[in-house]
Amino acid sequence: MIVLLGVLVVVLGFATRRNPLLVVGVAGIATGLLGRLSPREVLAAFGEGFASSRAVTIFVITLPVIGLLERHGLQEQARRLIGRLSGLTTGRFLAIYLGLRQLTAAFGLISIGGPAQSVRPMIAPMAEGAAEQRYGPLPDRVRERIRSYSSSADTVGLFFGEDCFLAIGSILLITGFVNSTYHTHLEPLQLALWAIPTAVCAFFVHGARLLRLDRSLEREIIAANAESAAGTRHEEAK
Repeated sequence: MIVLLGVLVVVLGFATRRNPLLVVGVAGIATGLLGRLSPREVLAAFGEGFASSRAVTIFVITLPVIGLLERHGLQEQARRLIGRLSGLTTGRFLAIYLGLRQLTAAFGLISIGGPAQSVRPMIAPMAEGAAEQRYGPLPDRVRERIRSYSSSADTVGLFFGEDCFLAIGSILLITGFVNSTYHTHLEPLQLALWAIPTAVCAFFVHGARLLRLDRSLEREIIAANAESAAGTRHEEAK
Protein backbone atom coordinates (compact mmCIF):
# COMPACT_ATOMS: atom_id res chain seq x y z
CA MET A 1 0.00 0.00 0.00
CA ILE A 2 2.94 2.35 0.49
CA VAL A 3 3.30 2.55 -3.28
CA LEU A 4 -0.01 4.46 -3.36
CA LEU A 5 1.76 7.43 -1.79
CA GLY A 6 2.52 8.44 -5.37
CA VAL A 7 -1.18 9.25 -5.75
CA LEU A 8 -0.90 11.53 -2.72
CA VAL A 9 1.94 13.38 -4.45
CA VAL A 10 -0.34 13.98 -7.45
CA VAL A 11 -3.19 15.21 -5.25
CA LEU A 12 -0.96 17.59 -3.29
CA GLY A 13 0.73 18.85 -6.45
CA PHE A 14 -2.51 19.72 -8.18
CA ALA A 15 -4.03 21.13 -4.99
CA THR A 16 -1.10 23.53 -4.67
CA ARG A 17 -1.27 24.35 -8.41
CA ARG A 18 2.21 23.18 -9.28
CA ASN A 19 3.40 22.47 -12.81
CA PRO A 20 1.42 19.38 -13.96
CA LEU A 21 4.37 17.86 -15.83
CA LEU A 22 6.62 18.27 -12.79
CA VAL A 23 3.96 16.82 -10.47
CA VAL A 24 3.40 13.73 -12.62
CA GLY A 25 7.14 13.21 -13.06
CA VAL A 26 7.85 13.43 -9.32
CA ALA A 27 4.90 11.14 -8.57
CA GLY A 28 6.18 8.57 -11.06
CA ILE A 29 9.68 8.65 -9.60
CA ALA A 30 8.35 8.40 -6.05
CA THR A 31 6.10 5.47 -6.97
CA GLY A 32 8.96 3.63 -8.64
CA LEU A 33 11.34 4.11 -5.72
CA LEU A 34 8.68 3.11 -3.19
CA GLY A 35 8.07 0.00 -5.31
CA ARG A 36 11.75 -0.90 -4.81
CA LEU A 37 12.81 -0.15 -8.34
CA SER A 38 16.32 1.08 -8.97
CA PRO A 39 16.83 4.54 -10.52
CA ARG A 40 17.82 2.83 -13.75
CA GLU A 41 14.59 0.81 -13.80
CA VAL A 42 12.54 3.94 -13.12
CA LEU A 43 14.22 5.72 -16.02
CA ALA A 44 13.63 2.67 -18.24
CA ALA A 45 9.92 2.69 -17.30
CA PHE A 46 9.65 6.36 -18.27
CA GLY A 47 11.35 5.66 -21.61
CA GLU A 48 9.17 2.66 -22.35
CA GLY A 49 6.00 4.60 -21.54
CA PHE A 50 7.08 7.47 -23.78
CA ALA A 51 7.97 5.14 -26.66
CA SER A 52 4.69 3.19 -26.44
CA SER A 53 2.54 6.36 -26.45
CA ARG A 54 4.60 8.66 -28.65
CA ALA A 55 1.56 9.39 -30.80
CA VAL A 56 0.32 11.57 -27.91
CA THR A 57 3.25 13.93 -28.48
CA ILE A 58 2.21 14.69 -32.07
CA PHE A 59 1.04 18.08 -30.81
CA VAL A 60 4.72 19.05 -30.50
CA ILE A 61 4.76 19.13 -34.31
CA THR A 62 1.30 20.60 -34.94
CA LEU A 63 1.40 23.47 -32.46
CA PRO A 64 4.39 25.31 -34.03
CA VAL A 65 2.74 24.99 -37.46
CA ILE A 66 -0.52 26.43 -36.15
CA GLY A 67 1.40 29.21 -34.40
CA LEU A 68 3.12 30.18 -37.65
CA LEU A 69 -0.19 30.18 -39.51
CA GLU A 70 -1.77 32.41 -36.87
CA ARG A 71 1.18 34.79 -36.97
CA HIS A 72 0.74 35.18 -40.73
CA GLY A 73 -2.92 36.08 -40.45
CA LEU A 74 -4.90 32.82 -40.40
CA GLN A 75 -7.48 34.12 -37.92
CA GLU A 76 -7.89 37.42 -39.77
CA GLN A 77 -8.45 35.58 -43.05
CA ALA A 78 -11.01 33.32 -41.37
CA ARG A 79 -12.92 36.36 -40.05
CA ARG A 80 -12.76 38.03 -43.45
CA LEU A 81 -14.07 34.91 -45.18
CA ILE A 82 -17.05 34.50 -42.88
CA GLY A 83 -17.79 38.22 -43.15
CA ARG A 84 -18.61 37.78 -46.86
CA LEU A 85 -21.46 35.40 -46.03
CA SER A 86 -24.09 37.82 -44.76
CA GLY A 87 -26.79 35.22 -44.08
CA LEU A 88 -24.59 32.96 -41.95
CA THR A 89 -25.02 33.64 -38.23
CA THR A 90 -22.84 32.33 -35.43
CA GLY A 91 -25.34 29.66 -34.42
CA ARG A 92 -25.92 28.47 -37.99
CA PHE A 93 -22.21 28.30 -38.70
CA LEU A 94 -21.51 26.26 -35.56
CA ALA A 95 -24.46 23.95 -36.34
CA ILE A 96 -22.99 23.29 -39.78
CA TYR A 97 -19.59 22.59 -38.23
CA LEU A 98 -21.21 20.24 -35.71
CA GLY A 99 -22.73 18.22 -38.56
CA LEU A 100 -19.46 18.13 -40.51
CA ARG A 101 -17.47 17.13 -37.44
CA GLN A 102 -19.92 14.35 -36.63
CA LEU A 103 -19.98 13.09 -40.20
CA THR A 104 -16.20 13.01 -40.60
CA ALA A 105 -15.79 11.31 -37.21
CA ALA A 106 -18.30 8.65 -38.32
CA PHE A 107 -15.92 7.81 -41.17
CA GLY A 108 -12.93 7.58 -38.81
CA LEU A 109 -11.46 11.01 -39.57
CA ILE A 110 -11.17 12.04 -35.94
CA SER A 111 -7.86 13.91 -36.19
CA ILE A 112 -8.80 16.53 -38.79
CA GLY A 113 -10.50 18.67 -36.12
CA GLY A 114 -9.94 19.44 -32.48
CA PRO A 115 -9.48 22.40 -30.13
CA ALA A 116 -5.86 22.97 -31.14
CA GLN A 117 -6.00 22.01 -34.82
CA SER A 118 -9.18 23.75 -35.95
CA VAL A 119 -11.27 25.39 -33.20
CA ARG A 120 -8.75 27.95 -31.95
CA PRO A 121 -7.17 28.99 -35.28
CA MET A 122 -10.24 28.83 -37.57
CA ILE A 123 -13.65 27.85 -36.16
CA ALA A 124 -13.77 30.24 -33.20
CA PRO A 125 -12.51 33.27 -35.22
CA MET A 126 -15.06 32.53 -37.95
CA ALA A 127 -17.86 32.28 -35.38
CA GLU A 128 -16.72 35.57 -33.86
CA GLY A 129 -16.57 37.12 -37.33
CA ALA A 130 -20.18 36.15 -38.00
CA ALA A 131 -21.23 37.84 -34.76
CA GLU A 132 -19.12 40.93 -35.45
CA GLN A 133 -20.74 41.31 -38.86
CA ARG A 134 -24.19 41.51 -37.26
CA TYR A 135 -23.49 43.32 -33.99
CA GLY A 136 -20.19 45.14 -34.41
CA PRO A 137 -17.39 44.97 -31.81
CA LEU A 138 -18.01 42.21 -29.25
CA PRO A 139 -17.55 42.49 -25.48
CA ASP A 140 -14.98 40.13 -24.00
CA ARG A 141 -17.68 38.17 -22.18
CA VAL A 142 -19.55 37.49 -25.43
CA ARG A 143 -16.33 36.60 -27.24
CA GLU A 144 -15.44 33.99 -24.59
CA ARG A 145 -18.93 32.53 -24.79
CA ILE A 146 -18.68 32.10 -28.55
CA ARG A 147 -15.34 30.35 -28.12
CA SER A 148 -16.82 27.96 -25.57
CA TYR A 149 -19.70 27.08 -27.90
CA SER A 150 -17.22 26.54 -30.73
CA SER A 151 -15.33 24.06 -28.61
CA SER A 152 -18.56 22.34 -27.57
CA ALA A 153 -19.59 21.86 -31.21
CA ASP A 154 -16.28 20.11 -31.89
CA THR A 155 -16.44 17.96 -28.75
CA VAL A 156 -20.06 16.84 -29.17
CA GLY A 157 -19.55 16.10 -32.86
CA LEU A 158 -16.49 13.97 -32.19
CA PHE A 159 -17.87 12.17 -29.12
CA PHE A 160 -21.11 11.01 -30.73
CA GLY A 161 -19.78 10.63 -34.25
CA GLU A 162 -16.77 8.42 -33.64
CA ASP A 163 -18.86 5.55 -32.22
CA CYS A 164 -20.46 5.11 -35.66
CA PHE A 165 -17.05 4.00 -36.99
CA LEU A 166 -16.30 0.27 -36.72
CA ALA A 167 -12.58 0.44 -35.99
CA ILE A 168 -12.62 3.07 -33.25
CA GLY A 169 -11.01 2.16 -29.93
CA SER A 170 -14.18 2.52 -27.84
CA ILE A 171 -16.13 0.08 -30.05
CA LEU A 172 -13.36 -2.51 -29.94
CA LEU A 173 -13.00 -2.10 -26.18
CA ILE A 174 -16.74 -2.62 -25.56
CA THR A 175 -16.98 -5.65 -27.81
CA GLY A 176 -13.86 -7.22 -26.32
CA PHE A 177 -15.05 -6.68 -22.75
CA VAL A 178 -18.60 -7.91 -23.36
CA ASN A 179 -17.53 -10.97 -25.33
CA SER A 180 -14.91 -12.04 -22.80
CA THR A 181 -16.94 -11.29 -19.68
CA TYR A 182 -20.44 -12.43 -20.67
CA HIS A 183 -19.36 -15.06 -23.23
CA THR A 184 -21.47 -13.59 -26.03
CA HIS A 185 -20.66 -12.76 -29.62
CA LEU A 186 -21.16 -9.04 -30.11
CA GLU A 187 -20.03 -7.64 -33.46
CA PRO A 188 -18.62 -4.10 -33.82
CA LEU A 189 -21.13 -3.48 -36.61
CA GLN A 190 -24.00 -3.96 -34.17
CA LEU A 191 -22.64 -1.30 -31.81
CA ALA A 192 -21.92 1.08 -34.67
CA LEU A 193 -25.47 0.78 -36.00
CA TRP A 194 -26.97 1.40 -32.56
CA ALA A 195 -24.73 4.47 -32.19
CA ILE A 196 -26.33 6.15 -35.23
CA PRO A 197 -29.66 7.05 -33.53
CA THR A 198 -27.73 8.44 -30.56
CA ALA A 199 -25.59 10.56 -32.88
CA VAL A 200 -28.67 11.88 -34.68
CA CYS A 201 -30.32 12.81 -31.37
CA ALA A 202 -27.13 14.52 -30.21
CA PHE A 203 -27.01 16.55 -33.42
CA PHE A 204 -30.59 17.79 -33.06
CA VAL A 205 -30.26 18.53 -29.32
CA HIS A 206 -26.97 20.40 -29.50
CA GLY A 207 -27.84 21.92 -32.88
CA ALA A 208 -30.94 23.47 -31.30
CA ARG A 209 -28.78 24.90 -28.52
CA LEU A 210 -26.43 26.40 -31.11
CA LEU A 211 -29.30 27.96 -33.05
CA ARG A 212 -30.68 29.48 -29.84
CA LEU A 213 -27.26 31.01 -29.27
CA ASP A 214 -28.01 33.77 -31.80
CA ARG A 215 -30.94 35.15 -29.78
CA SER A 216 -29.08 34.96 -26.48
CA LEU A 217 -26.05 36.71 -28.02
CA GLU A 218 -28.26 39.51 -29.31
CA ARG A 219 -29.79 40.05 -25.87
CA GLU A 220 -26.41 39.93 -24.17
CA ILE A 221 -24.79 42.36 -26.60
CA ILE A 222 -27.69 44.80 -26.31
CA ALA A 223 -27.45 44.65 -22.52
CA ALA A 224 -23.67 45.14 -22.63
CA ASN A 225 -24.00 48.14 -24.99
CA ALA A 226 -26.67 49.69 -22.77
CA GLU A 227 -24.47 49.21 -19.72
CA SER A 228 -21.51 50.76 -21.53
CA ALA A 229 -23.62 53.73 -22.68
CA ALA A 230 -24.90 54.27 -19.15
CA GLY A 231 -21.37 54.25 -17.83
CA THR A 232 -20.30 56.77 -20.46
CA ARG A 233 -23.15 59.12 -19.58
CA HIS A 234 -22.30 58.79 -15.90
CA GLU A 235 -18.69 59.76 -16.59
CA GLU A 236 -19.77 62.72 -18.70
CA ALA A 237 -22.12 63.87 -15.94
CA LYS A 238 -19.20 63.93 -13.51
